[in-house]
Parts: sequence; C-alpha cells; structure tokens
Amino acid sequence: MECEWKPDQQGLQQILQLLKESQSPDTSMQRSVQQRLEQLNQYPDFNNYLIFVLTKLRTEDEPTRSLSGLILKNNVKAHYQNFPNGVADFIKSECLQNIGDSSPLIRATVGILITTIASKGELQNWPELLPKLCLLLDSEDYNTCEGAFGALQKICEDSAEILDSDMLDRPLNILIPKFLQFFRHSSPKIRSHAIACVNQFIICRTQALMLHIDPFIENLFALATDEDPEVRKNVCRALVMLLEVRLDRLLPHMHNITEYMLQRTRDPDENVALEACEFWLTLAEQPVCKEALLDYSTSVSGHTSSSLFCAQGDIEEDETIPDNEQDIRPRFHRSRTVGQRHEGESIEDEEDDEDELDDTISDWNLRKCSAAALDVLANVFRDELLIHLLPLLKELIFHLDWIVKESGILVLGAIAEGCMQGMIPYLPELIPHLIQFLSDKKALVRSITCWTLSRYAHWVVSQPPDIYLKPLMTELLKRILDSNKRVQEAACSAFATLEEEACTELVPYLAFILDTLVFAFNKYQHKNLLILYDAIGTLADSVGHHLNKPEYIQMLMPPLIQKWNQLKDEDKDLFPLLECLSSVATALQSGFLPYCEPVYQRCVNLVQKTLAQAMVSDTLSEPICPHGALHQSQPDQYEAPDKDFMIVALDLLSGLAEGLGGTIEQLVASSNILTLMYQCMQDKMPEVRQSSFALLGDLTKACFQHVKSCIADFMPILGRNLNPELISVCNNATWAIGEISIQMGPEMQPYIAVVLHQLVEIINRPNTPKTLLENTAITIGRLGYVCPQEVAPMLQQFIRPWCTSLRNIRDNEEKDSAFRGICTMISVNPGGVVQDFIFFCDAVASWVNPKDDLRDMFCKILHGFKNQVGEDNWRRFSDQFPMPLKERLASFYGV
Repeated sequence: MECEWKPDQQGLQQILQLLKESQSPDTSMQRSVQQRLEQLNQYPDFNNYLIFVLTKLRTEDEPTRSLSGLILKNNVKAHYQNFPNGVADFIKSECLQNIGDSSPLIRATVGILITTIASKGELQNWPELLPKLCLLLDSEDYNTCEGAFGALQKICEDSAEILDSDMLDRPLNILIPKFLQFFRHSSPKIRSHAIACVNQFIICRTQALMLHIDPFIENLFALATDEDPEVRKNVCRALVMLLEVRLDRLLPHMHNITEYMLQRTRDPDENVALEACEFWLTLAEQPVCKEALLDYSTSVSGHTSSSLFCAQGDIEEDETIPDNEQDIRPRFHRSRTVGQRHEGESIEDEEDDEDELDDTISDWNLRKCSAAALDVLANVFRDELLIHLLPLLKELIFHLDWIVKESGILVLGAIAEGCMQGMIPYLPELIPHLIQFLSDKKALVRSITCWTLSRYAHWVVSQPPDIYLKPLMTELLKRILDSNKRVQEAACSAFATLEEEACTELVPYLAFILDTLVFAFNKYQHKNLLILYDAIGTLADSVGHHLNKPEYIQMLMPPLIQKWNQLKDEDKDLFPLLECLSSVATALQSGFLPYCEPVYQRCVNLVQKTLAQAMVSDTLSEPICPHGALHQSQPDQYEAPDKDFMIVALDLLSGLAEGLGGTIEQLVASSNILTLMYQCMQDKMPEVRQSSFALLGDLTKACFQHVKSCIADFMPILGRNLNPELISVCNNATWAIGEISIQMGPEMQPYIAVVLHQLVEIINRPNTPKTLLENTAITIGRLGYVCPQEVAPMLQQFIRPWCTSLRNIRDNEEKDSAFRGICTMISVNPGGVVQDFIFFCDAVASWVNPKDDLRDMFCKILHGFKNQVGEDNWRRFSDQFPMPLKERLASFYGV
C-alpha cells in the first residue's frame, strides 16, 4: 500500500486550489474553504493528498506545503481514530522519511505532525518512532539531525510523563545519555535542542536523569559561556530548575554559579538576562540563600539595580491620544466572599498579595524581573541589604540624569517591603523628597515615584497626618489629573493603595478627593477609566458610611450613572463599573435608594440574559468542525456567554441587599431573582455559585419572607457545595446556611441532616484556611442554637476545633449567636464537652464584653462544671490554666 498510492492529478489540483484560497484574507472565502475541507474529510485518502503535498510536492511554495501539513495535523487531532490503517501507516512513513527536509519550515511542520500522532497513539502504537528518531540523530546530514531533534524536543515537551513509564519500557534510559552526547555538538541549534530536551525532565525528578545528574551539570558548565544566546538561555533555565530540585548537587559549585548568574544578569541578550534574573527569585526561596549569597549581596543588588536602567517610552503629554484597545489587559473579577471579615485580611489569603511590581510596565521584562528579584532579596537579607544599597541609592536618587534617578526610585520601591525596618530612620527625610519628585518634569520619574510612594503608604499613614499624609494626598491627586496617561494610571493605583491604608483618616478630605476623581472622569481615556472605577470603589470600601452625605452623593453618583447608562449590556467595561457601584451601594446604604431601581433591574436582566445564552451555547457546544473556524466566523451564534457579567451582577445585587437592607424588599418582590438564583446556584462554574450563595445570604438577612418559600429547593444544593476543595464556594455556602438557620429557627430541623456531617468534617480537617474554619464554627453554633436536640449529640466531635477557631475573633453578632448555640448544646449534652472543657474555658475568656444574658449562660456552665467535679478536682483542673486565663475566669465569672 505504502509505495503504491499515487495522487489523482485532478484531485491534487483541487486541493492545491483550496490551500491557496485558504490563505486569502477574505472571511467569506475562508468560510467556504472551511466547509469544503469538512466535506473532503469524508474521503479516506484525503489525508494522503495532504501528506503528499507536504513531503513530496517540492515544486510548491513552502507556506502552501506547510499549511497542508497543519490541516493534516488538525485532522489527526479530530479524526485520527477513524483513519484507515493504510492511511495512518503511509503518513507515519512519510513523516519519518522527510524529517530532514532541506527547509526549516517543512522540518518543523513534520515535527509537529509527528508529535500530534504520537500524542494520539500515546507512542505505544508507533514503537519504531523513538528508535528511528534516535538513529537519525547520528546522521551525517545536518538537516536530518536537526529535524529529528526538533521532533524529539516536541515529544519531550508533550509526553514527558509517558516517556518515563513502564508502558514504553522507559526509553529515557537510552534517550538521556544520548541527548547528553550532543551538548558538545558543533551546531548551536543542536546544542540548544539537546539541553531543551533534557530540561523537560528536571522538575519531575525523572529517575533516568537523576542517574546522570553529575555529567549533566558538568556539561552545562562547559556550555556556560557558549556564543549562542539560545544555548545560554537554556543553560540558565536548567540551573534555575536544578536549584529547585537538586540543590544538593549545585551547592559545591554555588560560588561559580553565583558568579556566572551575575554575568548573565547583564547578558547582552535580554532573554538570557531574564532567565538569569529568575535565578535570584528562585534562590531566594531556598533556605541556603543567605549563605550562598553572603559575599555577593552587594554585587547582586548592584547588578539587579543596574538592569533597571531601561526606562522606555517617554512621550510627555499623551492624555488626548485614544488608547489602543489591544493594550488594555483583561481584568479578573474578584468574586465576593462573605462571612467574618477581619482587619485587612481576605479569605483568599494566599492570593491576596499581588502587590504588582511597578504596574506601569505591564509585560514581564528584564526591568520588572530585576525589580522583583530585588524585592525578594530584600525580604531575605532584610536590613543587611541596606548597608550595601544606601550609598548607591543616595547617588542614584539625586542623580542629574533622569534615567539614573528613575531607576533609583524604582529600587527604593522594590526594597520597601523587605527593608522597611531599616528604612524607617531615613523616611522622614526621604518621603518629602519623593513627594517633590511627583512634580518632576519627566513623566516616567513622576509615574515611578507614585508607585514607590505607595509601597511606603503604611508608614505615611502611621505618622501625624499633617506632616506626610496631607502633602502626599494633595500631590497624588494632582498626578491623577496629570497630562500623561502612564502617570494618571500610576497615581490612580497608588491612591487606591493609600486609601486602603488610610481608611477613615481620609474622611476630612473627602470633598477634595471626590472633586478630583469626578474631574478625572471627563479627562480619562478608556484604559485609565477602568482604574479610576477601582479607586472610587476602594474609597467607598475605606470610608464606608461617611460617604453617605447629600453633597458627596450629588458629586459622585451622576457621572457613575451616566457611564452606567452609556454602556451596553455586552460591554466588558461594565465589570469594573459594577464592582465600583457594588462598593458604593454598600457604603451609601439608604443614600443609594434613589438609584437602586434601574441598577437592580439591569443586574437581574444581565443574569437572565447570561443564563439564557448559556443554555443555548450548551446545546450547541458540540464542535461542528475541528478547526475552531466556526467560532471565528459566526461568533454571535456560537459564542459561549461571558459568565463574568452574571458574576459581577450577582455581586452588585449583594451590595444592594447589604446596603439597603429591608428596603430592597419590594424590588425582590417584583422580580424573578429567586428563580434565577436557583439556576445560578447549580451553574458549572464555581465563581457563579460562589456569588449566588453570597447573594442568598444577603437576601436572607434583608428580606427572608421572599426567600423562605424556596428553602426546600435551596438547602440540598447548599449541602452539595460544602466541598472544601473550592474554598470560596464552600465558605459562602456555609455562611448562607448559618444566616438561613437564624431566620428559620426550629423549622430548620428537617435540613440539619443535609449539612451537619460535612460541616463537622470541614472543621476537623487539617490546613483549612482560618476564615473557612471560623465561618464553619459560627454556622455549626447557629444550627445548634435553633435545633439543639439534633446537633448536640455530635458535640464531642467538634467542640475542640470549634473553640480554638472562635477564640481569636472579635466580639460581634455572629460570634454572639454561635456561642449561644454552643451553650444551649452543652446544656442538652454536658458529657460532650467534658474532655475538652479547658478549650471551652479559653474560648469564653476570649470575650471582651458579652451581653448580660450570654454572660449568665457562661457563668451557669462554668459553675455547674465546678460543682459537678467538686472543689479539689476543680483546683487540680484549673491549675493547668495559664495565669491570664485563670485570673480572667476568676474576675469575670467567679470561678
């Protein structure tokens, strides 16, 4: 079969014609090509023609031949299991024969095709592939060697795990030593392939590589100063990964490696320098970082600082130039998480410190990486770094050349977090200088100064406001109205950081602040408008109800509502505006009433619209063609809806419910929001469920009469979502259950079985985030308060983690209802608390001033326990208490 297949000339011409037409920019032409390609897929030998054009038809131009191969690759992806055997074999043998084509483009295409087939048959069904490629590496012909290596590199990237499995008899045992031989090859391209292949196996600590780790490292050192930048880049990348997995092997050479990475951080090729810079970021996470760098911290900080001298793009006044839409980065909506709020912490503790390093440089480049490296090093060396940096910094910051001065200000910002303690003595003198730099004539100096000052906002706010806060705020507000867009952006971001730190300290200046922010509305181009919404939302979060004054509302609401009316339902700019309004509604409370009806209605419509689109797109989600072309050609019909619209709308509805309280009742009454929520609560996307549970909790608090009739439908869904793998979903579901139980009272009884077991499991899990633990404890307490007979029997299973998670939270309503619940349960099942009574005592002592009747409940339980065990036993028991606990219980409760 293989040798006999010959194309029919007429068929061949037809396919060539198609390939030519598909390169046309005309979309209707592309659509018809797409349909014809689909039809041709019904002929079993269509794929033979495609491979023939790619490998045999040398008279054709390379782009057409390559395109033929890429269409074949898509067919392999979509229909490979339906290829007749003969066709599949023909394609495989053609690929192996032509991997050494003289054209780099054709070689690469054949390589991609080989990898795609390999990933389909998972390499097992093509046993001759790896041995053959291995053999071709030894070819005298450069093209053959390079082509085979290109294919192997792609296979290593795609199938790293399978290559190391018993299924294939562990080919890596042969491949890795083979790759290592090519580290010394005369061609830089092949040296680079060889390292890239081995690099795929470092992070997963592949056994075959670990056996050859020493020759691998030796070979890397031999290539350290290779003249080819691609080779140097791969060497740096390898060392960065080895630092994570085989530090033990690098330690003896640490001195040389550090020297080397210092040189590479200043490599003339920026990609090499960037890889080298990652080395410092990784090293800083290693426990040996300090010893490894002791002699170097000066030069590392010096070198990384010098990589910052590449400020680019210095147009001074550009505020009237419209934004290029491609430059506007997609924003990610932070969904609402509810429940216990603590000073400055959010439930996503892990995700929250994205204090973006100098966001004015939005792509990850050498400058940004160097600043990040300094930030990390400052966190390792703390103030020791300052000894080396301070003299250098003084010189940089007051330098006459603005580029040097700008990089000095960046360094100062980069080290703010790590070296804060050591910087404090210099700040009283430095901050006024930085505030002066805010009006420098160079836009880039102004913008970087905004960022650096924001990194010291915490200190500024801790000082008397007139000395630093007021002048800083005044100057930042001027910069918000700067004539340069980059400065506007940096100032807006810095101001948002300042708002978070200063909170109610800003109240005296509110009129002045709002004046500026509202003025900026008419001044800003598209991109900065999105950042302005954030600054306004953060202001509302920071000053809360202080914003609820008629004159402030008069300033702020008209421009927001005007934007709100301008934006179409499909416009992504609604996200930041909805988030902003959500914060504003929560802060203004009753002050938002005049605006709430149209806002409420639109949110409900957005949810309804998105749900309807989602239903349509789910029924159409079966791909009609493998090339994704339908998505491009008929986006209106097949586009999956953007669920962010729904998420942000649900969050704004939560903000309204929280802000307006009971007054939202008539809006809920006249809408179908509860039906919509029933669908949202079952959505596939966790963020949609998360936001709908937050709204459920808020509506339960605001107007339970409307929620009550749906409880029988809602509770099983809430129970299914008590899965701590999805922290925020679980957290919001837990909180909603607690709010519902308070409203339901004893009628909660039929639903206890649906949720209690999961809640007890969550509170006993190791490593559960603090906020989820607290919410779970509060909800268990509330369930026990309304249905003590049902919950009390399990007391012993949760009392200990319950007490330890609630002893740290402030006195508030939620804590109050939870402790009433625990006391009620103890009176039903006193035996359940006996073994862990000391934890209960400690939790009771954490109250600063409980309400009188709650204090009586505590008294009763403590004295009851004391009388039960008798004076002597109580004395022995309370002797184990730490002194402060003993004194507190004695003075408050007389035990």
